[in-house]
Amino acid sequence: MPDQTRPQRPRTEGGPSRASLRTAVVWDVLKDALDRRTRATGKDALDVLDTGGGSGNFAVPAARLGHRVTVVDPSPNALFALERRAAEAGVADRVRGVQGDVHGLFDVVDRGGFDIVLCHGVLEYVDDPAEGVRNTAEALRPGGSLSLLAAGLGGAVLARALAGHFTEARHALADPAGRWGEGDPVPRRFSAEQLADLVAGAGMKVGAVHGVRVFADLVPGVLVDTEPGALDALLKLEEAAAELPAFHAVATQLHLLGEKHA
Repeated sequence: MPDQTRPQRPRTEGGPSRASLRTAVVWDVLKDALDRRTRATGKDALDVLDTGGGSGNFAVPAARLGHRVTVVDPSPNALFALERRAAEAGVADRVRGVQGDVHGLFDVVDRGGFDIVLCHGVLEYVDDPAEGVRNTAEALRPGGSLSLLAAGLGGAVLARALAGHFTEARHALADPAGRWGEGDPVPRRFSAEQLADLVAGAGMKVGAVHGVRVFADLVPGVLVDTEPGALDALLKLEEAAAELPAFHAVATQLHLLGEKHA
């Protein structure tokens, strides 16, 4: 019998959805971190901060587990969507949205007030990633965890090369920000080592590292959509490869856990 306390991954009528390929690995790691922190503190409900949390892709599932979630995002539209999504999920009383960003974090939240902090898809767009990570560390209580998700350099290089854009792939490989050209919509990408250095530089212990979307962005959509069982098999492959260091270098995104010293 499935665990009724655990939010189930989004599924279509016949199996997992495409969205689950983007969130499954990260949610599994985050859920484990929430469970560990709950046991360590003895609290039924944790205080969770989601910086750049947008419309609540992770905030709402965390609130469904009974935790109190504060979402900080610069977009009023995203916060409006978050409010509606939380209401539809029946967790409006456990989700709070405030307008702001990671650089001005303590204008809107308190230092040291959170058990878990999410920083997903934020470092790519901020002026100073190191400051952003330091702020997330300062928002944590002793013993708390940071869930950090950012664009991976290797995945972008591989994708451009496989698309036949060899000059752009080489440019991304050599560019300090990991960009393949002026038309690149992502301002900055990271290697696993760079993310680990940012976390360590903020005074946190570097925990588990996972590759996200190692294969999903490279597999032709028509194959996944038409082959019976292909989406489920691809999801299982993603999960199996996520923890293996050999695949971190080619992942579209990298997920890293940072742990604040108790």
